Amino acid sequence: MAVPDALAGLTAIPGVGTAAQLSSSPVADDVLAVLPPLAGLLPGGGLKRGSTVSVRGATSLVLALLAAATREGSWAAVTGLPELGLAAAAELGVDLERIALVPHPGAELTGVLSALVDGFDLVVLGPVGVQPQLARRLAGRVRNRGTVLLAVGPWPGADVELRVSGRRWHGLTPDGHGHLRTREVVATSVGRGAAVRPSSMPLQLPGPGGAVAAGEPRKRRLAEVAG
Repeated sequence: MAVPDALAGLTAIPGVGTAAQLSSSPVADDVLAVLPPLAGLLPGGGLKRGSTVSVRGATSLVLALLAAATREGSWAAVTGLPELGLAAAAELGVDLERIALVPHPGAELTGVLSALVDGFDLVVLGPVGVQPQLARRLAGRVRNRGTVLLAVGPWPGADVELRVSGRRWHGLTPDGHGHLRTREVVATSVGRGAAVRPSSMPLQLPGPGGAVAAGEPRKRRLAEVAG
């Protein structure tokens, strides 16, 4: 499908407009809301319009970042994630009625991304990989349109980079039986400007019931020093 035809189909969704339509109406908020457990990872406590955010180590964190914004009326598009789990996204709190999917952008990745940036509040790009020159051009478009770009994996020059590490599942007995209930992780944020100072916090991703929740601080092991 040609990009103009694809864009026409996307903008037929109620509430979605082109860049020209968006620029003629005021931007309601400079920062899109995130769930409370995630607010401490981001400068200003949310997703700043016009920014690029790289998320490494957990696609579930990307989905969790969409939850509050979509529930408050923002539209999101996801491309390059053909195996996206919609059930998991719903458990994390994402409003599926405000998600548009483009599983395979194909050879027209640049055109598809440009169209999505023009028409959506948030755009999620799967781990397709982009060259630095293209990343700079797209980041400029994101800034001009007031969109938030969430990249799964590295993104050259990202405003904020989130990393997930230290995964630890709970729910299994020592003999390997039982049901997985929660997964403890450590999320670290670093970036430019207001986000230049690294920030880390424990999360349950997923927590009880599938939603993201604040985690318990992990106890540090004390090393005995002889002498």
